[in-house]
Amino acid sequence: MIFDRVTIYVKAGNGGNGCVSFRREKYVSHGGPDGGDGGRGGDIIFRVDEGKNTLLDFKYRRKFIASNGEDGKNSRFHGKNAENLIIPLPPGTLIKDPKTGKIIKDMSDSDVASSGSFTLLKGGKGGFGNTHFATPTRQTPNFAKAGIKGQEMEIALELKMLADVGLVGMPSAGKSTILSVLSSAKPKIADYHFTTLSPILGVVEAKAGGYVLADIPGLIEGAHEGLGLGHEFLRHIDRCRILVNVVDASGSEGRDPLDDIATINNELFQYNPELLKRPMIIAANKIDMMSDENKKRLQKYADEKNLEIFFMCAGIGEGVRELSEAIAARLKTLPPLKVFEPELDISDIKDELQDDEITITVSNGVFDVKAERLVNVVNSINFSDRESTAYFQKVLRRAGIFDALEKKGIKEGDTVNIYGAEFEYYK
Repeated sequence: MIFDRVTIYVKAGNGGNGCVSFRREKYVSHGGPDGGDGGRGGDIIFRVDEGKNTLLDFKYRRKFIASNGEDGKNSRFHGKNAENLIIPLPPGTLIKDPKTGKIIKDMSDSDVASSGSFTLLKGGKGGFGNTHFATPTRQTPNFAKAGIKGQEMEIALELKMLADVGLVGMPSAGKSTILSVLSSAKPKIADYHFTTLSPILGVVEAKAGGYVLADIPGLIEGAHEGLGLGHEFLRHIDRCRILVNVVDASGSEGRDPLDDIATINNELFQYNPELLKRPMIIAANKIDMMSDENKKRLQKYADEKNLEIFFMCAGIGEGVRELSEAIAARLKTLPPLKVFEPELDISDIKDELQDDEITITVSNGVFDVKAERLVNVVNSINFSDRESTAYFQKVLRRAGIFDALEKKGIKEGDTVNIYGAEFEYYK
């Protein structure tokens, strides 16, 4: 079975920490701070790999974490930037928000086609070394800035194959045989239902131009309710420009050909009503066993619905090439493959990931403060150094932490805890 949907976790790399260092050389007095900046964390980048046609690579690996940037070093040496994490995806993959199902990016759109890749998450910036914090009044800053944490999120990947034409029909109608005659694809062909268990693509060469043909596993009545193989694989014809309804014109399975056409159309409608608006061609197969009455009924139906119909015997190749040339000629007049527009702006998601909310809880007289913006600040402060502590207090005041604590009723002498750093509150 094809593996075409998966939810994965991705995280961009953290920025490296800035360095606290002072220049110490013989014959050089008052060398001053010389701590270097941290390196940038790695990005999460998706790239289209034309050689892939399934998401099987993600079946056993669901976590993708980019490397962190290196910490800064003395002598103002900048930490090394981390390598980006490049994740290959098969053509036609959609990147979605797993909570809402909204599309973030279609890896088939023009932006990806021109650049070849899509950057989902940017790595965190490196922290400043103590060189940046030197002032005329603070000449020996004993602190540096920690690197910014890389963003992280869960995303859903869904594959919708890039096929120009989709073959749909009841089981054993002859779809796989048509594909095998028109292309180099080698689908399994046997005289029993559901021989084809997953969509199969084949490249067809025609005088009017080449195209990609998809053989979709057979549908039965009630597929939209999960009967048979269900309609899980119909997502792979969402992009198709033409649908070919392959019908057993002989009725050898004990079914009426017109009932088969109606059943398939109903299943397409139940999955996505828009599919019935696509150009459709009827391929009446197995004419070697077809009655004259069935031929007249099928022709009458096609005329009434203004549909092209081709009578063929795919097993011996009769009428198959005529169908192929008609498809190729029709494709020249149709719009290109469907590209899904983004329904969710990735910048909005990134803004949500940057949580600026200040949360204060009081337990046993201790005011516990949580705010994402303070994580890096706390990690960069040297609380044994007076200047570093003074800088920390200035940051808390600018961030509105003191105002939030006062609204919670804090009094002088009360204990404040910020990510493990405890101190007494004084104005």
